[in-house]
Formats: sequence, structure tokens, C-alpha cells
Amino acid sequence: MKAALVYTSTTPELIELVEREVRKNIGEEAELISLSNPEILAEVREAGYVTPRAAAELISMYMDAVKQGADAILNICSSVGETADCVQTAAAYIGVPVVRIDEEMCREAVRRGNRIAVLATLPTTLEPTKNTVLRVAREMGRHVELTDGLIDGAFGLDQEEFRRLLLAKAARVKDDADVILLAQGSMAYVEEDIYRELGIVTLSSPRFGAAELKKALQRKGLM
Repeated sequence: MKAALVYTSTTPELIELVEREVRKNIGEEAELISLSNPEILAEVREAGYVTPRAAAELISMYMDAVKQGADAILNICSSVGETADCVQTAAAYIGVPVVRIDEEMCREAVRRGNRIAVLATLPTTLEPTKNTVLRVAREMGRHVELTDGLIDGAFGLDQEEFRRLLLAKAARVKDDADVILLAQGSMAYVEEDIYRELGIVTLSSPRFGAAELKKALQRKGLM
């Protein structure tokens, strides 16, 4: 059994976190294929949206994963999550599901409250995540109110400085929210800190994405 992890930006901490959650769900014996192309996120950041070239490069990575024998693909980057949505028909035809790391997290946020604060360091992650929350809320027949939590200047900081800025932003938005949603997988290590210090439900994507990857493999009869 092979699972492909597709990144558009990586840090050692993010890779370790994602792989730990994936292993927890699908087992140590599974083979993991990691594919990364940081040029995709760089182009998305510069343009402010997913350009045709960036989308094509991402889809090319999916196809590389298929050619390497992947049974399912986990898309790690929320900035390009809507591109993952666009390939679902092709993925079903090929027989290799493409799972978004963040979609089930967004569903859980809608289950947990109507007022959702979305925290991100990049506008190109904030807007797609908000779009996903609104889409799943419609699918669930729920009304939600979203609060933007863009943390300017936080992208690329070391972990401790990033933690400080993220906690400060969470403290500023918590009174207007039932749930804080961390839009980037790299934020996940601060999830428990926010809950412990501020007492508000806080969600990050890696554990949800890993659980959905497991379900995709189970639907194929591989687990």
C-alpha cells in the first residue's frame, strides 16, 4: 500500500508532523511517497491566486504519484486545495483518490460553531480556506460567520516567534469566534497551546487529513 504526500512548501517540522499523523492512521508498514515543488507556492504567492501554470504543475505532481504506484494522494497545501477539488472526476476515473488535508477540518469547524475565525499567514491560504468553510457549510445546511485572522509578516519565521504571533492573533479574535481554524498545516504545533491558554476550540488540518486518507484507502479495500 502506497500513499503519496504532495507538498508545495516544506519544513522538517511540517514533514515530521504530517508523516506522524499519517503513520498513526495507516500504519508503519505503508510506503509513503513525498513529492514537493516549492515553485508552485512561490508563484501563487506572487500572483495572489492559483495561476494556470501553478495548477498544471500541481496536477503533474499528482500524475507523478500515480505513475509511482500511489493508491491515494494527500494534498498538503491549502492554498491550492481548490485545484485538488477540480481533479476529483479524473481521480475517480484513474482510481487514485486525491484527498485535501483541510476539508474535513473545515467540516468539523462548522459542526463545532457558527462563528469561525480563520487564521493564516498568507492571503492565498486564507481565502481558499474561507471558501471551503462556506462551501461545506452550505452542504451541511448551516450558516456561519467568518472572521479573518491574517497574520502579516509571520510566514517563514522561526517556531517560537511564530508561536508568539499566532497566540497574540488568536487572543484578539477569540471573543468573536466559537472556533479557531488554523488554515496552514505548519500551524498545527500551536493548536494545543491556543486551546490551553485561551480555552477556545482550535482545529488544525494534519490529523483530519490523515484520517480522511485512511478512509480513502479503506474504500479501496486496502485497509
